[in-house]
Amino acid sequence: MTTAPLLEARDLRVAFHLRRASDMPWTKPTLLHAVNGVNFDLMPGETLGIVGESGSGKSTLARALIQMVPATGKAIWQGKTDLLALSSREMLKYRADIQMVFQDPLASLNPRMTVGQIIAEPLKTHRKGIKPAEVKDRVKAMMDRVGLLPNQINRYPHEFSGGQCQRIGIARALIVEPKLLICDEPVSALDVSIQAQVINLLAELQRDLGLAMIFIAHDLSVVKHISDRVMVLYLGRTMELASSHDLYSAPQHPYTQALLSAVPIPDPQAERAKVVIPLAGDLPSPLKPPSGCVFRTRCPRAVDRCTNEVPVLQGNGHAVACHFPGTLQLAEIARATA
Repeated sequence: MTTAPLLEARDLRVAFHLRRASDMPWTKPTLLHAVNGVNFDLMPGETLGIVGESGSGKSTLARALIQMVPATGKAIWQGKTDLLALSSREMLKYRADIQMVFQDPLASLNPRMTVGQIIAEPLKTHRKGIKPAEVKDRVKAMMDRVGLLPNQINRYPHEFSGGQCQRIGIARALIVEPKLLICDEPVSALDVSIQAQVINLLAELQRDLGLAMIFIAHDLSVVKHISDRVMVLYLGRTMELASSHDLYSAPQHPYTQALLSAVPIPDPQAERAKVVIPLAGDLPSPLKPPSGCVFRTRCPRAVDRCTNEVPVLQGNGHAVACHFPGTLQLAEIARATA
């Protein structure tokens, strides 16, 4: 029996209208395409990792799914409801099922509220009628589950470390028992040792609670250990989408190969022997993206076809948006470094 997707994103697009201070009232605003036609399915209990450089549209995509930014396209929830077509009032009933953990743990917590109040707030919003004694019991149980001491319930966020604040954010998101947890670079502001603790905690909670998860990061080594599938974004477009095993063992897009070559290897001998694929130049401005393939200005394999034709994301199981997918050869890498 085939399980239906929990979430289906179809032709998801986010565009911002930008105006400069010098623009006249009749001047047409400039369009910035932050997310440009992204498609994916998310199965129940699955983790989809989303990676890419800063400015690739990862966080904007996450925010679009829960209507934090306006978007077009479709985000079909449990095969029935298009979340993007709902009004703010209609969306309220789905917010308990879709919770988010943000990048900056301290900035995402209200400094005037105690830890107990912060974690209890979603319960009071989405589970109206629940008794205060039950709220307190559930908050303490959730604190214990995420590795916080229940006797810290009356403390304030500034009394905790960054890792502890992120655990508070995770507890707040999970207290209403969501079906989907969106993690927007939840460990990027933390020390490496704390990163591992938080990632292990999320993996454990996902197994215990049967959560689906969207895990956003720019560090591919972080995404590898927690994701079932990985989607690589570049200037708002999907470059590659595959299972974690396939993408890390046999990446097909030059951009994915370049990102993976930059990941440090713990073995010093292997680190010295690996071939690093350089990315020429900086990420182009999303206000003026390159024609054709948006990656062509930094790709060692680019030809005239890449300038004129937008590659289509295609492939069964392992999808790639590239006219010439496959492993880069040493001669191509040498041309990129010349």
